[in-house]
Amino acid sequence: MAEATQVEIVVKRCPEAVAEVRRFVRLTLGDWGMDDYAACLVASELVTNTVRYAAGDEVTVRLARTDDGALWLEVEDAAVTMPHAQEAEPVDESGRGLFVVEQLSRCWGVRPLAENAGKVVFAVLES
Repeated sequence: MAEATQVEIVVKRCPEAVAEVRRFVRLTLGDWGMDDYAACLVASELVTNTVRYAAGDEVTVRLARTDDGALWLEVEDAAVTMPHAQEAEPVDESGRGLFVVEQLSRCWGVRPLAENAGKVVFAVLES
């Protein structure tokens, strides 16, 4: 059985974090021989949500491979409010992030951290 690989980056919760996380995803998946297009888009959407709506100063992004070779991507922040998909109107400039995540992922979800310390939003993407 192959050894599991997991990497993470901790970034400041600011607009520049989105580009920093995309670079991290691109470099990591390049090393793993995986396509990065969908993963960069999903990571961008999830980190953008933390920048806009979360609490705390930092965001943690983790990447790992599942047993069947898919990508496990998770974003952790200090907010206890759970995200939910919105119904955006055609003219709306925002509100489609979790819809995009849902469309590009095998599955996605959210789990609270112990003692109301925040939450983790995760997505599983095909390799």
